[in-house]
Amino acid sequence: MKTDQPADHLADATRIVNAGRRSEWTGPVVNPPVWRASTHLYPDTAALFAGGRENADGRFFYGRRGAPTQWALADALTALEPGAAGTVLYPSGVAAIAGVMLTVLKPGDVVLISDNAYDPSRAMGKGLLADFGIEPRFFDPLDFAGYQAAFCDRTRAVLLEAPGSLSMEMADLPALARMAREKGAIAIMDNTWAGPLGFPALQRGMDVSIMALTKHVGGHSDLMMGSASAGPALYERLRQRSQQLGNVVSPDDAALALRGLRTLHLRLRHEADSALTIAQWLASREEVAQVLCPMLPGAPGHDIWKRDFTGGCGLFSFVFKGGSASARNRFVDALRLFGIGFSWGGFESLALPIEPSGYRSRMPWPPAVCSADDRHGVRLAIGLEDPADLIADIEQALAAWRE
Repeated sequence: MKTDQPADHLADATRIVNAGRRSEWTGPVVNPPVWRASTHLYPDTAALFAGGRENADGRFFYGRRGAPTQWALADALTALEPGAAGTVLYPSGVAAIAGVMLTVLKPGDVVLISDNAYDPSRAMGKGLLADFGIEPRFFDPLDFAGYQAAFCDRTRAVLLEAPGSLSMEMADLPALARMAREKGAIAIMDNTWAGPLGFPALQRGMDVSIMALTKHVGGHSDLMMGSASAGPALYERLRQRSQQLGNVVSPDDAALALRGLRTLHLRLRHEADSALTIAQWLASREEVAQVLCPMLPGAPGHDIWKRDFTGGCGLFSFVFKGGSASARNRFVDALRLFGIGFSWGGFESLALPIEPSGYRSRMPWPPAVCSADDRHGVRLAIGLEDPADLIADIEQALAAWRE
């Protein structure tokens, strides 16, 4: 939904509190009500015909195009992404990636996909997109010459993600986006890790910024949703293709996402601070070969993160020094305050054993900063617990790794 509330001069916290709260949507209450409706009624046939001709979001037409609850969320997300003309909502983060790809690509096109992207994005390239006659090419985002060489006259889009999924590499995103633009390709970024508060993707050269709202925006592990924000021309294309694909999000989920959004900046700050504390502690442990956390001074990619990002989140990984997969798994099983599960960005901490080599075509695992024997990793998603308690939990679980 387009926004008519310029707020670039306001601090993030102020924008988050006020975004998406137009009086015509909220009425006399603070939050937009939950509008549950498949059918929208018109006062007369003249209004019916006018509504059909306008063919735009933000006006009552039919339930699939949403109502004030969904419009308010999209409007708020647009206000948080400098340079965005509008935001399209999708039923999941993967649906957002697919919706964007099916908007900007056609049979015969080539799409470049960062080799360390989220595995469902890789699978989409090799499956859905390939089935539609679109050629995926995977590239190492740390190898700029190789990236440049991957372009051809059929390349129409580049999918970026930073830090990389699981292995947390930090690439030079503005340079990668600039090369895409020079080659006439659309730069798309999965910006779920930092979001617009930590990385204003469109301002840094991206054409489309995607988020899995399931993660930080929802914040409570109880909804699935995705979004894509873009400038005027691409936003209109994304909106129309989304409607052609029949995408719609539940108004109840939109209301939950709006609720989560209001505390996003506070939760991100706490998670990032806690993650950095825990990462620093892990870096001092003899059991750990490498902490993969770009926010950590001295860690791979920290200088780029410090240059381009203003924030982060609680998600990072580390690699054990030697050991076996079974030892790594004993460590994860011994954790008491960390759940074992996918996803992240909720209020609770999670741990996940990782082996990225099965999800790479160009990039090595273990990473170059580790020896060949240091390959058994764990991804931690730090929640809102006290970091001292989480450190104590990790310390007691390390005894199980050493058995």
